[in-house]
Amino acid sequence: MCVQAVNRPSGIPDQPGPERSSFPSASAPSAESGTSAYRLPALLAALGERLPEDSTAALEDVLKRSSGPDDARVRRFIAAQTAAGLAHQLAEITRIWRTEAPDVTGAGLALALATARTHPRPRPAQVVISGPMSASVPTRLTSSVVVDVIRSATTSLLISSFAAHGARGVVAEIRRAVDRGVSVDLLLEESTQAATAFTALPPGVRIFHRVGAKGVLHAKLIAADRHTALVGSANLTDRALSDNIELGVLLRDPRLVEPLIEHFRWLLTPENNVLRRV
Repeated sequence: MCVQAVNRPSGIPDQPGPERSSFPSASAPSAESGTSAYRLPALLAALGERLPEDSTAALEDVLKRSSGPDDARVRRFIAAQTAAGLAHQLAEITRIWRTEAPDVTGAGLALALATARTHPRPRPAQVVISGPMSASVPTRLTSSVVVDVIRSATTSLLISSFAAHGARGVVAEIRRAVDRGVSVDLLLEESTQAATAFTALPPGVRIFHRVGAKGVLHAKLIAADRHTALVGSANLTDRALSDNIELGVLLRDPRLVEPLIEHFRWLLTPENNVLRRV
């Protein structure tokens, strides 16, 4: 299932917009649900992938206290949603709940949603861009994705950039990550003086430069823990995050992210003499 134009790792869209649905119609089972005739599990799983933790918890609380799909609490929750397509998606879920599983209680549906949230399916890679947006494929803006990836880190952040200047919002998010106990490693190209953009960060932030003069550090990567990574062409500059035509991919599958992390951790190992701590 695909929800268009989102800007949070959790899937909230960039801006409110017209109500539209990109999930399968009710006339046939979702392809994601396999051969099952029941669409409700697939719809709940997709909703769990889209909503951030706080919104999912709020919905679960409403469901626990509701008597069924026609409960006024559920209707008020749906009516309060402003993200593009979300109210329509929730209304579709209540409609399928009513037709497929009318005997399931609100508490039962909340438990199913919590299960889907706790055991998420691998999430597909997503296109990330800076500059003009087309309607060709669902995309997210680099500026918002960078912030969201940093916010998703709970233990570690690994950031690599050839150039860096301005981007005060990114620097502020890194500081907030440090304040909540996240370990931060910045891999920066020395010849561009990229490190000067981060002088306001606490001393605990580790900065690394390339050893020797053979080649430069040109990789652009932001990786949160071992679960999420943004790989692309954009440096950490104001123009690259907004005005330049840049292209990237957001990876949220640990099976893809972990090898990236392992490679860069190898680069950081002192005995390999590739990167040195400043």
